[in-house]
This record gives sequence, C-alpha cells and structure tokens, in this order.
Amino acid sequence: MNKKIGFLGCGQMGQAMIHGMVKAGVVPANQIAATAITDETIDFVAEEYGINITSDNKKLAQESDILFLAVKPYIYKEVIEEIKDEIAKDTVVVTIAAGVTLEATKKAFGFNVKVIRSMPNTPSLVGAGMSVLCPNEFVTKEELADVLEIVESFGEAEVIAEKLMDVVPSLSGSSPAFVYMFIEAMTDSAVQQGFPRDKAYKLASQAVMGAAKMVLESGKHPGQLKDDVCTPGGVTIDAVAALEESGLRSSVIQGMTACTNRARELSKGE
Repeated sequence: MNKKIGFLGCGQMGQAMIHGMVKAGVVPANQIAATAITDETIDFVAEEYGINITSDNKKLAQESDILFLAVKPYIYKEVIEEIKDEIAKDTVVVTIAAGVTLEATKKAFGFNVKVIRSMPNTPSLVGAGMSVLCPNEFVTKEELADVLEIVESFGEAEVIAEKLMDVVPSLSGSSPAFVYMFIEAMTDSAVQQGFPRDKAYKLASQAVMGAAKMVLESGKHPGQLKDDVCTPGGVTIDAVAALEESGLRSSVIQGMTACTNRARELSKGE
C-alpha cells in the first residue's frame, strides 16, 4: 500500500497495531510514523519496529494519509485541537477509543473530516486481533478498503453500524482481559492441585484457543460443542454444574453489561 500511515500516540494498542502491520508487510516500516511523549518510548519503538517516531504531533498530522488517533479518550479533544489545522482535507482519521462518536470527532475538528470509528484489541500484537470499523459519510469505499486492508493485516475485521459500537468493547475490545482472568483462574486451580504453573498456563491457553477455533470453524453452536464434551456421568458435566451454580454466565453478562454501559456514558460525554 502506497500510503503514509500515522499513529498519534504509541502506547500498548498503537504498538500492537504497528507490530502487526510491519510483521504482515502490508505497509513498509518507512511509511509508518508515530508520536510519543517520552524519549524512552520513542527510542524503544524506533528500535523495535524500525518506523519513524517523533514528539511532533503537528508534523505527523501534516504528513499522514491515514492517521490513527491512538491516545486515551480523555485527551482526544486536546490533541485534535492541536492538529485540526494541520491535516489535509482528504486525510482519513481513525479513532480507536471507546465512546468517541463520529459526530463528536467531526465537531472537534470543525469541518467535514473523514472519520472511521474503530475498536481494535491487543491480540493484534500476535496477528490475532479483532477490529470493528464504522465510517462516516465522508469516507469513500476505496478509503474504507485501505483501512480494512491495514487492520486485517493483524487479524479479522468487521464493518458495523455506529449504533452497535458501544457494545463492541465488551465483545472484543475489552474481553481479552476477561479471558486472561479465566486462564489465570484455571491455572491457579491447577497449581493448587500440584501442577507446575508454566505448564498449566500452556495447557489452559491452548485449550481456550482451540475452543475458540472450534466455534469459528466447526459451524456448531457453542452449546452443542459444550454438550459434545460432557460425557454422561463424567467429570466435565460435574464441572459445568458447579460453574452454573456459582453463576459463571450471569457474572460474564454482568461484566459485559457494565462495560457497555460505561461505553455509552463515554459516548454521551459523561
């Protein structure tokens, strides 16, 4: 792709995306640039990924064809105020923060800026990301295709209506944290039973990855896949019964609902 890609901000999420892009080769490293606040981050990212990195947000905005706003939601207004007079009218701005609406971004820039609201996740770092995109009316099909090509270089992507975007953090944006907690809990239980921790992490992680792959590739309902493992009178059904009794499903639903509610609060500026 012959585009200059900019990342305004280079924290965990930005680095995950940059790593995925460089590893996949969809954009040459010398066509990717980023900004960071600390010299430590600037030095690390330059050495680790071979991209251009600086502390000059305005210069980055001027030179980017596609500009990812990879900063925390609470400083979006501040950084947009800094760069709004620097970007070209045909620059595509990609937001990656929960609760930042297309209208809010357009209002902050003060003109009909091309915006794609997105929600990637940190497994992008290992090429297994899940990104969700929602363009505004000023983004062309070709421009959306370019951004899709970028995010699909480090995982899967879906385009959805903006009214669904506040649900995405709980489904794929924040949910890796929930899965890590599940893996950690499985491992702690195994360690309690005398199993070596390093091997327990490997077994639990591989089981989770394999189960997810079964859902994606088998075409079976997750409930059917669960039933397939539950031999009558066996150990799995006893475990399932215990998890149901302790409220596993309701706990997951409550956590995801809390995540979605907070995203909606952020969308309303609360």
